[in-house]
Amino acid sequence: MGMEYCYERIFPKKAVDKREEICLSPLSQLKEDRPRERLIRFGPESLSDEELLSIILVSGIRGKNVSLLARELLSKLETEKGMPSVSELCRLSGLGISKACTVSAILEFGRRRWASGQRIRHPEDIYKLIRHHADRRQEKFISISLNGAHEVLAVRIVTIGLVNRTIIHPREVLADPIQDRASSVAVAHNHPSGNIQPSMEDRRITERLKDAAEILGLNFLDHLIFSDTGLFSFRREGLIIEKEKKPIEDIGWI
Repeated sequence: MGMEYCYERIFPKKAVDKREEICLSPLSQLKEDRPRERLIRFGPESLSDEELLSIILVSGIRGKNVSLLARELLSKLETEKGMPSVSELCRLSGLGISKACTVSAILEFGRRRWASGQRIRHPEDIYKLIRHHADRRQEKFISISLNGAHEVLAVRIVTIGLVNRTIIHPREVLADPIQDRASSVAVAHNHPSGNIQPSMEDRRITERLKDAAEILGLNFLDHLIFSDTGLFSFRREGLIIEKEKKPIEDIGWI
C-alpha cells in the first residue's frame, strides 16, 4: 500500500560525547552556512529545531553562544509535559525576561495557528506534525490527542529513550488525552536507525495501547514509526483491527 492511502546506549556519568560538546556560534560559520542565510535560501523546513531557536533567540550571553543556548532551550522544551511558563523559561541561564517572553509568544502563536485544530485525514498528516523529531539519536514516543472531528488538540512527548513495554505504559500515554477530553488518540515514535519496520515489541505495544484505549472509550487511530525519510502506519498496513468492523468515515484511514 502506498502514499495514496488516505489518512542510548548508557555511558558513565562523566563520559562526554565530543559531538555534543561542540556547539559553534553561527558567527564562526561561513555566512552562507549560517541558519538565517539558509532559511532565506532554502526555507525554514531545511533547518533543525536548534537552528530555528537560535534565530528566534538572536544572541547568547558571555560564555554561552546562541547555539548552545538554543540547544539547552530545546532540551527543556522537549522534557516539559506542557508549554513552560515565562518564569520557568527564565530559569534557564542566558534566557532573560525579554527572550523568555518572545519564546513563549511564538510557541503559543504556533500552537493556536497551526497545531491545534489541524484535521488529521492521512498518516502523512501526523507525519508532518512530528517529522522534526526524526533526526534525534534517541527514540521519542509521542501522543496526539484528537477531537471527534479528528482535529488536533495537543501533541506531546511521552517519553525519551528506548521504547519498550516497561517504559511505555498505557497510563502514561492515555492520561493526557483523557484530560484533553479527546475522542481519539494516535501515537508515534521515531527509529533513529532509519529502519521503520516494526519490531515484535512495537506490535505488542500497539496492541496493548489499543486495548487500553478501547476500555477508556478512546478511538485508537494509529501508531506511526517514522524516520526522516518515511513512515510506517500500523493502520494503513492492516495491523490495527477493530473488534467490531465499524467504518471510520471521511478521514482516509479506511
